[in-house]
Amino acid sequence: MPTDPPRICDYEGSPYRRAFWEDTDRRYEDAAERLALRSLLPPDGRRLVEIGAGFGRLIDEYRGYGEIILVDYARSMLADARQRIGDGATYVCADLYRLPFATGALDAAVQIRVLHHVEAVPEAIREVARVLAPGGSYILEFANKRNLKGIARWVLRRQSENPFDHRPHEFVPLNWNFHPSFVEAALADAGLHVRRRRAVSLFRAPFAKRALPAAMLARLDHVLGGPLGRCAPAPSQFVRAAQLTGRRSEALWRCPACGHEPLIAEQDGVPCPACARMWPIEDGIMMFRA
Repeated sequence: MPTDPPRICDYEGSPYRRAFWEDTDRRYEDAAERLALRSLLPPDGRRLVEIGAGFGRLIDEYRGYGEIILVDYARSMLADARQRIGDGATYVCADLYRLPFATGALDAAVQIRVLHHVEAVPEAIREVARVLAPGGSYILEFANKRNLKGIARWVLRRQSENPFDHRPHEFVPLNWNFHPSFVEAALADAGLHVRRRRAVSLFRAPFAKRALPAAMLARLDHVLGGPLGRCAPAPSQFVRAAQLTGRRSEALWRCPACGHEPLIAEQDGVPCPACARMWPIEDGIMMFRA
């Protein structure tokens, strides 16, 4: 059961970009995720946030949005993103359980390769639901425990984890696999309505990646991923959920410490008149970690 407060997976100082993406061949995974994102994310809007954006790998997929906000808990990740991207985004260091955005402020939220590090999933999803404006979209990816490889391994008694058990499985510290029903129940409890599903990374195996070029494999993955989305046979599952209720906020900021909103940004930071906190801007990064 989750602890109180939930543990947080902190990538501060991690060589994630180099070690995970650049020094290994993940061209197929990158291309497959981009195709899934393009098919699910509305092409334009006013404000978009990517939660757990890391070094900003997917920034090019958001160019139709007027304001792009990259959120991560690790300041070093955001510094890396800012060095690569420059002024093309707003960089926010924050806790995903206490997002510094006004209620109903955002048109879209994207969260890819993040949920498998989240201990308190219902709480995290409720926070995303809070910041979405009516009609807003939530593109969520999660590690799917009920994938075909997991089922086969369980049947052959090569793993003890039951892929049909709806409870999250922490296979190493701060890394969870989820049953699709668990995630969709958390979305529903937060008032978010699942509109579409996609199975992604159907061919995440060394022999498949050796047999076909990454672009071709990703295209095949994309063709099959939509029809197979409801069955969820892949290790990665994407969903698009919609926020249908609430009120849109023209303001953007909220105090993550006391919940006061709206806040008005100043040149050197964002002051909260309610609790007298000053959330500083340091080297172009808005520091909202309480």
